[in-house]
Amino acid sequence: MKNMNQMMKQVKKMQAQMEKAQAELAEKTVEATVGGGVVKVTANGHKQILSVEIAPEAVDPDDVEMLQDLVTAAVNEALKQVDELVAKDMGKFTGGLNIPGLF
Repeated sequence: MKNMNQMMKQVKKMQAQMEKAQAELAEKTVEATVGGGVVKVTANGHKQILSVEIAPEAVDPDDVEMLQDLVTAAVNEALKQVDELVAKDMGKFTGGLNIPGLF
């Protein structure tokens, strides 16, 4: 029974550490730029887009599709960087295992 109590204490400690790490992810940001820097997207560790910056030279009324593609690419790159950030920060709790739904 003593081992079970000790294991439960360890699990609760790890759970508290994971909750703290998840909260800290909201404070961490990533930044992705595309098109030579004409579109920049900033996101936090919870995959929330914080800002989208578009340089005036990227706005061409005759080629809106290009701007849409640049914004899409920048958002996708930012979200990819968030996934890498989460894997790095939370991976220390899972030993590198990718456990779906955990974070």
